[in-house]
Amino acid sequence: MIEDTGIRFEPAHDLIEWARASFIDETADLLNEDHAHLRFATIGALWTNVPNGRHGRRVVGQCEMGLPPAGKWSRSRVELQLQQWFGDVPDFLLTFDAEYASTCSDAEFCALVEHELYHAGQERDAFGAPKFRKMSGLPAFTLRGHDVEEFVGVVRRYGADAANVRALVDAANRPPEISRASIGHVCGTCQLRVA
Repeated sequence: MIEDTGIRFEPAHDLIEWARASFIDETADLLNEDHAHLRFATIGALWTNVPNGRHGRRVVGQCEMGLPPAGKWSRSRVELQLQQWFGDVPDFLLTFDAEYASTCSDAEFCALVEHELYHAGQERDAFGAPKFRKMSGLPAFTLRGHDVEEFVGVVRRYGADAANVRALVDAANRPPEISRASIGHVCGTCQLRVA
């Protein structure tokens, strides 16, 4: 008999359906064309109760692509688990902290999901144009890093231009594109956050 350790990773199929209907699909309620390439991607999602952290900060979401680099058995074990959960190895796997998701606001939850979707990127060529696979014509996927990584103190001391965060500052100084009413329409009665 296998002992129950209390560790949980549960497939979140409803969450991906909701994310597609909210942000990705052409008729999405909170459509974000930045995610248009994901209309052609397979995406899996997991809820977990396992706390995670990196560099002294709590990690509440993560995006991974394909199978991890590992030995043959480790890689095969992960591949088998993904096939059991999702029927195949998804192009992207999103993992979310269920405890955080059960306590955050609707806007925070939408921001978390979109943050992870932004990591599920499309490759770019040398000129910045989106890349596509030659055989299928489908988008070429990649993991995308953050647009900005800087310390508040550097921006405070040297300014947005010197710290190369002007675009973020300009975006922060404009009203949000998504209103609370729009978020409430999509998430207000959402049962997906109950893990």
